[in-house]
Amino acid sequence: MQWTSRQPFVPPSILDRALLRRAALRYAAHGWAVTPGSYLTGSRFDCGRAGCAITGCHPVLDTWAASAGDDPARITAWWRRHPHTVLLTTGTAFDVLEVPASMGRLGPEIGPVAVTAAGRWMFLVRPGSPLRPELEHRLDVVQHGSGSWIPAPPSRMIEGPVRWEVPPSRSQWRLPSSEEVQAKLAAGLGSGRPAGPILLPRQISTSRRAA
Repeated sequence: MQWTSRQPFVPPSILDRALLRRAALRYAAHGWAVTPGSYLTGSRFDCGRAGCAITGCHPVLDTWAASAGDDPARITAWWRRHPHTVLLTTGTAFDVLEVPASMGRLGPEIGPVAVTAAGRWMFLVRPGSPLRPELEHRLDVVQHGSGSWIPAPPSRMIEGPVRWEVPPSRSQWRLPSSEEVQAKLAAGLGSGRPAGPILLPRQISTSRRAA
């Protein structure tokens, strides 16, 4: 009998699926509602629904807002066959302030902050507070509240994976107030440093989509 140190080949899709499932279960263990998202196949996202014309990242389930949750058995079943993007629903456990990198780099490091490869910074904050006037009128600032969602690490977008700039464990999964984070983002706008061009983000909140 010959022994070998070679590890058995595991297809990347299986590794990705396991990694994403573990991440989804970890978020759920802290009470963050999870729902499966479409996943990259080539240059577009696939949700498995025949005839779906949406090419960007989007929820797999028509009833995603109602079915999102933290049940481990349901989450395990969702990631059993496909490497779904991990989507976190907003407006209950937390809201998200999504800003361009030029603003995000000036923001505070007092709570979880996720960053997309496209340069969008997402600050997770306690829910329920409106945007300050100086942020509300910027097209490149999006508040994700009730009826919206964000892609969570380690999900992969077309430009690359989503990552944690400030992981939730650093703040022991505690969230800062929205007012505190907004105040520091607004202070950065008035610091004399350029905030960059105002661009409409690719993935925007439900309320702004409908506007």
